[in-house]
Amino acid sequence: MDTDKRSSDWSDVEIQAAVDTYLDMLNREQGGQRMNKAHENRQLRAGVLAARTEGSVEFRMQNISTVLLEMNRPWINGYKPAKNVGANVARKIRDALNLIAMPTSEDFEPTADEITLEKRAGKLEKQVLAQPPKGILKPQLSSAAGKAFLRDPEVRAWVRKQANGVCEGCGQPAPFEMNDRPFLEVHHVKHLADGGSDRPSNAVALCPNCHRRCHHSNDKQAFTACFYERVERLVRED
Repeated sequence: MDTDKRSSDWSDVEIQAAVDTYLDMLNREQGGQRMNKAHENRQLRAGVLAARTEGSVEFRMQNISTVLLEMNRPWINGYKPAKNVGANVARKIRDALNLIAMPTSEDFEPTADEITLEKRAGKLEKQVLAQPPKGILKPQLSSAAGKAFLRDPEVRAWVRKQANGVCEGCGQPAPFEMNDRPFLEVHHVKHLADGGSDRPSNAVALCPNCHRRCHHSNDKQAFTACFYERVERLVRED
């Protein structure tokens, strides 16, 4: 007996899983990264959507394109909007999309407070970031935050999204997840204290081990120099 029940109602959890994966693929597509629909389909069916077939997952992705089109939001070119999406399915998809809170202008504001910075970056990381952020050419110290530098949350979000869960130092997957995202730390290749910028061209996403290696190891200078060969967006700063 077919357990997929393509025409049956999808649960809120199933819809949310499909929407989350769809938006992640959309982010990668708009960022110029490679995106494998078949792989993502298999990954979904290996987890939350185990009861669904390949075709039904594909069709649901087309439903999401339809709803995004109706909302005047970008959609994945490879998922042509489906016709005649049921009202109940469309409502569930809209609800799932709305659960991903849209950023406010405050979320883009630089801050020297680490907790605030991470909160804003985490929120922005869930959005479509089509263009690299400008960042801050010459970050300033903030005495209000214990003489920490002002940093751009969009730069942190962008760099981690570009890494796509893989450490840009050792090339290994992030060691664990935090808040449903691969845990990677953003490191400024030329340190801010040395006059480095807070821009994507001076930042990499690293696992905790590689990050500590950059600061404390005997080969920290040689290790840091390798980033310019491994990460195309980096630009040496004098």
